[in-house]
Amino acid sequence: PLPNPEAFEQRLKHMQIVLQNQDNREHDLLDSDDYYQFQGGLTAAVRSVRLKNPQTYFGDNSIPANPRVRHLKEEIARVYRSRVVNPKWIAGMMRHGYKGAFEMAATVDYLFAYDATAKCVEDHMYQGIVDAYLGDRTVCEFIQEKNPWALRDIAERMLEAHKRDLWQDVNIQTIENLRNLVHQAEAAIEEK
Repeated sequence: PLPNPEAFEQRLKHMQIVLQNQDNREHDLLDSDDYYQFQGGLTAAVRSVRLKNPQTYFGDNSIPANPRVRHLKEEIARVYRSRVVNPKWIAGMMRHGYKGAFEMAATVDYLFAYDATAKCVEDHMYQGIVDAYLGDRTVCEFIQEKNPWALRDIAERMLEAHKRDLWQDVNIQTIENLRNLVHQAEAAIEEK
């Protein structure tokens, strides 16, 4: 328990900005749950007392002589384009079998968690993940063969994003396809 929850709540009421700094290029904010747990968690806490999101920024300090600050939505979009749906990254993950499929599912999980906490993911990004991971037959078959748990988790996370109104612009056929993939993955899991 917090020693002084009232003081903490007062601090949250006055917070206008939540900034996440990163000082290296070895990973990005969708590589680890640490980023959304801190920045997303603090953003959600501020929103709970202020009833609106604070401004959210990402500080890129990987080049100390040239630091950059971006809106969190911009950084999410940058990582989404450069890694999450990048065919070269996906192909690289496919060379790692089970672990590669796991990393793909973890990335989806972290993107979803950032959106659930900080409201920073656009609808087209969810659709892009569905298209790149589940709609591409080669990639989907790879995930199912190497790690059906990852396939189930990705499809379930997409369904949860829709159910929680984080992903609103989605057609009913896509939802049905996702449900079918969950069942298909569960059948593959039972076979193993």
